[in-house]
Amino acid sequence: MSDTTIEQIPGSEPTAEAVAASDEQLVAMLVDRARSEGLRLTGEGGLLQQLTKRVLESALEGEITDHLGYDKHDAEGRGSGNSRNGTRAKTVLTDVGPVEVKVPRDVAATFEPAIVKKRQRRLSGVDEMVLSLSAKGLTHGEISAHLAEVYGASVSKATISTITDKVMDGMAEWSNRPLDRVYPVLFVDAINVKIRDGQVASRPIYVVMAVTAEGHRDILGIWAGDGGEGAKYWLSVLTDLKNRGVDDVLMLVCDGLKGLPEAVEAVWPRTIVQTCVVHLLRNSFRHAARQGWDKIAKALKPAYTAPNEAAATERFSEFQETWGKKYPAVIRLWENAWAEFVPFLSFDVEIRKVICSTNAIESVNARIRKAVRARGHFPNEAAALKCVYMALMSLDPTGKGRKRWTMRWKAPLNAFQIAFEGRLTPAAN
Repeated sequence: MSDTTIEQIPGSEPTAEAVAASDEQLVAMLVDRARSEGLRLTGEGGLLQQLTKRVLESALEGEITDHLGYDKHDAEGRGSGNSRNGTRAKTVLTDVGPVEVKVPRDVAATFEPAIVKKRQRRLSGVDEMVLSLSAKGLTHGEISAHLAEVYGASVSKATISTITDKVMDGMAEWSNRPLDRVYPVLFVDAINVKIRDGQVASRPIYVVMAVTAEGHRDILGIWAGDGGEGAKYWLSVLTDLKNRGVDDVLMLVCDGLKGLPEAVEAVWPRTIVQTCVVHLLRNSFRHAARQGWDKIAKALKPAYTAPNEAAATERFSEFQETWGKKYPAVIRLWENAWAEFVPFLSFDVEIRKVICSTNAIESVNARIRKAVRARGHFPNEAAALKCVYMALMSLDPTGKGRKRWTMRWKAPLNAFQIAFEGRLTPAAN
């Protein structure tokens, strides 16, 4: 493809309209020339690759001109102490595939290009692509195969691992960021992952998600458990949140995690600990055949939607009479969790919607499980945490989910303000 030049009247400044028109003419000329020469738009040797090459080389030429202080072949450069010293070929991986560019050099070897840095082999868009694919659950081998198939680029699994390792710095900063002073609700849940530490064993990764006073969902942190969870373990997790600024939590929703209620009482004495109804239902299904799940869910609904604790107790007694003999384990499960199940029954229906919403934590868990299952098991704890972190960072990329939550938040906010008078002050956060 030959060079294309757009002439400009000497001494005149092009208007914005003229620049836009020139750009359109240039694009049209390039596309027409590509068609006439039989060039493809994408793929190796395609129009986009050639355009990328030209843009990069033009930008590099501009950079060395700024560095030296004079244009190429300009007499002003004679005796300046530094000058151009040819070019060196370098192949960089871009969004449109591998592109070979000529990087200019100077005699003094002081030129440091910015758009394609020394020793840089990938432009930033490629790194972002790798991180996005990894967050969606693709393994390093699958990402490597995808780049080779779509872009004709050879990227090793080791290189992909190096790219994804960059998120660890961001993860450390994210894990230590300051938090709000008060949260209406915290959700605590666990995702089991397999970690190969000597031998493959299942380990929990705990996720703490908050509903903020503004109605947003925010993941406050992730922690790897080692199977020894108890009040001491949870005290360290909650103390970490308190040290990052959390002075009060109105309600904390969990799934009967051992030692958590005691730790909550020690850190936030006024916080109400609520058993997650969604998890209670799911755990109930484990004790029944698949064909019985819908019947169990329908029979239990009057209990967890009852107007108060007395009515819930009555409805559960009816469930026990009907299903007690067939599913005694389900009855025992609900009886053991009853003390932490009933608190939310004394609150407004708007508060119940927030606490019982399957969308709140389940959409988060679904994304994490997808990424975790794709990898099978992890070599160490850090690799597992990195995978979970990337999955969390890819949640709600368009912001539509965040917007929907905010739109629905006014009624629950009023209910929380009345039920917990004086403790929830959004304007102060």
